[in-house]
Amino acid sequence: MPRFAANLSLLYPELDFLDRFEAAAADGFRGVEFLFPYAWRPAELAGRLRGHGLQQVLFNAPPGGLDAGSVDRAWQAGDRGLACIPGREAEFRSGVTLALAYARALDCPRIHVMAGVVPAGLTRETVRATFVANLRWAAAEAAHDGVVLLIEPINTRDMPGFFLNRQDHAHELVEEIGAANVQVQMDLYHCQVVEGDVSTKIRRYLPTGRVGHFQVAGVPARQEPDQGELNTAYLFDVIDEVAAACGWQGWVGAEYRPALASVGGTRAGFGWLRRRGGPEAGSVPRP
Repeated sequence: MPRFAANLSLLYPELDFLDRFEAAAADGFRGVEFLFPYAWRPAELAGRLRGHGLQQVLFNAPPGGLDAGSVDRAWQAGDRGLACIPGREAEFRSGVTLALAYARALDCPRIHVMAGVVPAGLTRETVRATFVANLRWAAAEAAHDGVVLLIEPINTRDMPGFFLNRQDHAHELVEEIGAANVQVQMDLYHCQVVEGDVSTKIRRYLPTGRVGHFQVAGVPARQEPDQGELNTAYLFDVIDEVAAACGWQGWVGAEYRPALASVGGTRAGFGWLRRRGGPEAGSVPRP
């Protein structure tokens, strides 16, 4: 069955971020992911992971900024990645270098490199060459550490103007980049919002070896996966079936906003997870 990783940027919102590691471990998770680690010292995060028996499975490269102190300012200013943006290549490289330093400290094998919002006056086609060149450079750097870089199609409702929106586009770009350590982060929530036909896409793309990670949330409200129009129980069965046939052994990130933001609200919403036997086989979070 899929292994589920808790996204600590969204789950357990009633807790301070550093306290969310303990909460995830108590609920049976063995893997965690989050958006950005740069507000905390690498050693502090690594200590939380070790102390609670957790594996860091994914985090994002900086959305912008030249150092740890400017990452949050870039996000607040509207930066959503730099990979596609001409003229900011030096800033992109600084961000990748910083992300790789954190990946080494956290023993994290995957980094999501956000594509960015297409600048006004430009088109996806005019910035495509910048994106490909930046990812090729980043892939060569990441290969020294054995790190896989992920690119993620994100829906245009949540992030208007984002460069990458569709699964077929992402896989075309991975093939063009031509680096074995560049793969696709397939978020079932974004996929449903943009294009639907999600199970067919899992069956088509997972056997290619180009899918490095899944994420999930309910559609349309991005709450618990069993809420809304997306039949995630069925889709998890599809992932199980296809993964068994092709040997895929990755993670599914629980990247959603709990419907209840009060104390205990995240755990109260884990009915979908308990029905599958917990984050990993034999590990069932307490109700």
